Amino acid sequence: MKRKFLMLLSVLMAGLLLFTGCAGKKEEPAAKKDTVQEAVPVTLCEVAHSCFYAPMYVAIEKGYFAEEGIALTLNNGAGADNVMNAMIAGDADIGFMGSEASIYVYTQGKTDYAVNFAQLTQRAGNFLVAREADDDFTWADLKDKVVLGGRAGGMPEMVFEYILKQNGIDPAEVNIDQSVSFGNTAAAFIGSDEYEYTVEFEPFATSLESQQAGHIVASLGVDSGYVPYTAFCARKSLIEEQPELIQAFTDALQKGMDYVQQHSPEEIAKTIAPQFQETDLTSLTTIIRRYYEQDTWKEDLIFTEDAFNLLTDILKDAGELKADVPYDALVDTSFAEKAAR
Repeated sequence: MKRKFLMLLSVLMAGLLLFTGCAGKKEEPAAKKDTVQEAVPVTLCEVAHSCFYAPMYVAIEKGYFAEEGIALTLNNGAGADNVMNAMIAGDADIGFMGSEASIYVYTQGKTDYAVNFAQLTQRAGNFLVAREADDDFTWADLKDKVVLGGRAGGMPEMVFEYILKQNGIDPAEVNIDQSVSFGNTAAAFIGSDEYEYTVEFEPFATSLESQQAGHIVASLGVDSGYVPYTAFCARKSLIEEQPELIQAFTDALQKGMDYVQQHSPEEIAKTIAPQFQETDLTSLTTIIRRYYEQDTWKEDLIFTEDAFNLLTDILKDAGELKADVPYDALVDTSFAEKAAR
């Protein structure tokens, strides 16, 4: 009992450090482009603070945003719904989350809706963690089991259910608990023997393994295939009024994308380590290597129409979208195309 309590306390502390609400982190400007006279303040709200998004943190730590004349403040929204709300309310200039959130806003009839201008990840970033190690795991093993899942309508849960269906399993055949809030599932998994599996992002999946509280048995990123998991978006009005700012932001991101393509997991981990001071460098390198080897990050930031159509198919399959939505309205690739040249 004492050991379980210490494990629970450890994961809770990690969660508090990782998901810090909307506490801002200021990126000080360094050298600026000649065309930018003063650093422009930009507030970016991210869905979660996870090394899954390594290219973005590389861009921060290497000073790429500062080089593009951007004084960046990074906030953690702790969930796509919170990020979108912050952006619509004007508390964030740019949002980073699953693009399903932009589709939901568009279908609600908003005139100043969110437009996606840069796709970062092309695979899911979470892992299935079991109580016991299982080298022979198959998705059929989840039938009638109790699994800690994600929020209904969010990408983690929809991709999880997408994988189940791809393997001939009706999600109704699995007891998926969606009641635990984002970032608290690892603590809940340790705290209750009721759960047999949990779907976890890093560093929680690796933390459970290091504490011998669970074992990674499958990667949702591998088993779902290429999926446009996360992207950057801004209000339509901001993109129209300040295209130079969006281009500068995208150019900085592309430099981060180039870096992760050209450097080893060890080098990437060392670069972004200041962003994850609660995670030791060995664990951080292990996590980065997992993402690196499964081809998590695109070479460019272009959000293609094929990727968008796959996303809408997943939403329809999950019952979250009833009709097609226009790619040309919700995605603008011009900034990413220019940045990739």
